[in-house]
Amino acid sequence: MSVDIDISGLRPERVSVVPSPLAELSMALHALAEPGHHPGLQGWVTGVTARLDSHLADRMCEADFLWRTTFSDLFLPYAGIPGRAALPGATLAEDMDLLDKLSDEQFVDAALEFTCATCYSTPGPTALSDAGVRGRALERAAARGPRQLRFTERLLADPPRTRAWLRQFLQDCDEAFFSDAWSRLRHQLAADARHKTDLLRRKGLAEALAAVSPAVTLDGTKGRIVVDKLGEGRTATGDGGLLLVPTSLGWPHLMVLHRHGWQPVLHYPVASPELSAPPSLEQLTLRMTALSHPVRMRICRHLARSAYTTSELAQAHGMTAPEISRHLGVLKKAGLITTRRRGRYVLHQMDVTAVARLGSDFLEGILR
Repeated sequence: MSVDIDISGLRPERVSVVPSPLAELSMALHALAEPGHHPGLQGWVTGVTARLDSHLADRMCEADFLWRTTFSDLFLPYAGIPGRAALPGATLAEDMDLLDKLSDEQFVDAALEFTCATCYSTPGPTALSDAGVRGRALERAAARGPRQLRFTERLLADPPRTRAWLRQFLQDCDEAFFSDAWSRLRHQLAADARHKTDLLRRKGLAEALAAVSPAVTLDGTKGRIVVDKLGEGRTATGDGGLLLVPTSLGWPHLMVLHRHGWQPVLHYPVASPELSAPPSLEQLTLRMTALSHPVRMRICRHLARSAYTTSELAQAHGMTAPEISRHLGVLKKAGLITTRRRGRYVLHQMDVTAVARLGSDFLEGILR
């Protein structure tokens, strides 16, 4: 399985490596929401959480599906600018100015990307124009909880107001914790961008991609970039460019923006913090046996990012609910997932901390 980027006709000068403060803020929000994904950031997460204003913490929960499950394309808004050649801003304010340039349809679809089952790599109806898509968005938001439902209702009813809410929220996050982090991280990210740019100029795209991640390769014979992920997708640079955006807070997530009509983006990590000690041999044997089935591996990719109902997993994998339940039972017996009830929904989610103890290779595989 992979995400493929068709780069036929891509000119070397249209490949850019640029840090993005808004993208890094999304990583900061994700680390605060899912600290188990980022064992090396435990100290930073604890410090930020301890001094976080309670009102701001509540607002984080209200819209956390934008960064908890995976990462909304709203945090890479330059990719959606017409012409597909825009670059990230030098400051968070400049990045947010680009966010304001997205159309209402782009804004809403990107915000609901993980709560309504619209096509991502191909054109399709939007939640603002199609009642069926709108209904699915509200139903799936309801499964995530009342706060997510209220946010989705507000988003669909009044996109401009929600834009203003999001911008103010991001500004408040910047003042509360992100500006200090960015003042330290921007130098590391700028240095990495210079290094990758130098590789591009001296040795070509293949060498630069190899330095991004071993999971990213250039298939020169077919004119495409192949990103090895437990997921599938296709996009093309067309007459636009290709963006490489480094992240320090984002390890081990290697992400590919492959939304239809947007500029392709590789959002890649530049650091790999150490993980905690492995489990006992008995635990390891039980867990590795549970993970030996390819279907359970694919289920893990979903559950590592967010909580899902059995019916949602069945739909995503083209299986029946009883089949999914059997696989969930094996994973739960191995202590790899947790289950909780929220109203009429039963949600399953992976214990990422337990999975992290299996080793960085496996964790990186299901999270990238």
